[in-house]
Amino acid sequence: MQRLKGVMANFRIALIQLQVSAAKTENLNRATGLVKTAATQGAKLVVLPECFNSPYGTQYFPEYAEKIPGESTQKLSEIAKECNIYLIGGSVPEEDAGKLYNTCTVFGPDGTMLAKHRKIHLFDINVPGKIRFQESETLSPGNSFSVFDTPYCKIGLGICYDIRFAELAQIYTQKGCQLLVYPGAFNLTTGPAHWELLQRGRAVDNQVYVAAVSPARDEKASYVAWGHSTVVNPWGEVIAKAGTEETVIYADIDLKKLAEVRQQIPILSQKRSDLYTVQAKTA
Repeated sequence: MQRLKGVMANFRIALIQLQVSAAKTENLNRATGLVKTAATQGAKLVVLPECFNSPYGTQYFPEYAEKIPGESTQKLSEIAKECNIYLIGGSVPEEDAGKLYNTCTVFGPDGTMLAKHRKIHLFDINVPGKIRFQESETLSPGNSFSVFDTPYCKIGLGICYDIRFAELAQIYTQKGCQLLVYPGAFNLTTGPAHWELLQRGRAVDNQVYVAAVSPARDEKASYVAWGHSTVVNPWGEVIAKAGTEETVIYADIDLKKLAEVRQQIPILSQKRSDLYTVQAKTA
């Protein structure tokens, strides 16, 4: 494995495009089984999809919500430690002090929780004749950025709709992130139009790797996910992409490639901070 300025320059990421059912225990068991599979294939970072333990929908969030730590996050902690990997646990409906959140937790190889990201931008949209969805009917938004360190690179977290907000990705890049990870469940309207486009846009704008992880498609579900979990490199190239079925896809993250892209087209040092700025208002 190559090293770059004292850190490992290459590592393998695995995206688990899980078939999610209404049975939470089954979802947890399937997820942990696929995490083990990914680890045996050399993945050092494994990512689950948005709402991996429950169906996606405002009617389901209250029923499936858990405290953190809770049943689902305990399983994630145990499997991360067992497999000696970094695990980004997609998201689960979280209950805290009477409020519900769409929350992503991250666990290190020792089972410690390294980050907890509550979805910042709630998915409230209305495309007449196609889809209306209002996460704010049951969920509250998070109010903080979520970055964690690994021996490979710093990683920034968003959930689904968060990817539409370029400022979030820019702030993560300012904080030193070289990989942005978005568990997400786009649908059959927004998926074909924007899913890959947004990932490639965030990657090129910030010269970072972007990974977006969807549940597998279930045509019988009340909310049908697009699928097509994807990894994009800093040049904007799709380097791994799933279909619609349950699967695990892999990509090798090459930080030397990232450094080369930034050297060749040095936009991060060419920004005109005298004319414009994007800055965080909280830590």
